[in-house]
Amino acid sequence: MSNILQLDTSIFSGQGFSSVLASELVVQLANKSEQSVLVHKDFAKHPIPHFDANYITAISTAENERTETQKSLAAFSDQLIAELKAADNIVIGLPMYNFGIPSTLKAWFDHVARAGTTFKYTETGPQGLLTDKKVYLVTTRGGIHKDSAQDTQIPFVKTFLAFLGLTDVEVIYAEGLNLGNGQREKGLETARKLIESVAA
Repeated sequence: MSNILQLDTSIFSGQGFSSVLASELVVQLANKSEQSVLVHKDFAKHPIPHFDANYITAISTAENERTETQKSLAAFSDQLIAELKAADNIVIGLPMYNFGIPSTLKAWFDHVARAGTTFKYTETGPQGLLTDKKVYLVTTRGGIHKDSAQDTQIPFVKTFLAFLGLTDVEVIYAEGLNLGNGQREKGLETARKLIESVAA
């Protein structure tokens, strides 16, 4: 059985190119397994609240000492971590906004990065505690940025994932989507070929 966690981070919800392509990849991954379970998070419909001092205080307070509000805050972050830990495959629809990632994805990162749970500190530095998971980044861009100095997005996301122990990462690029219909179709076709290849 395969557990798939799909994160759609586009502000356009299911209509965003990254969401559409991520869903196509999820279908192909699901077809590879006799049985699969999908947890689908749409950050446009259900935004991830930004991590703040209230969340930090809640998870830092002993469970038996938490207020009702703190219990609710801690439970929210706990649920996101549980979904991540249960996943075998993680598919992230990743549009580029102003050379970076959607703010809701950064918020999700902050919620799931927890010392002692998803990573730990050692004498030789931090060590990720999440292993044996495959991550697929389906990134969509209006321009063409792959392997250029403007692409700070993918290095940042890979650095964060590696911090949690997630080093098996496949990137599917769909670029030039705002450079005219011809370039858009070319970018989407390239992405779909990559999806077929990595899901085979």
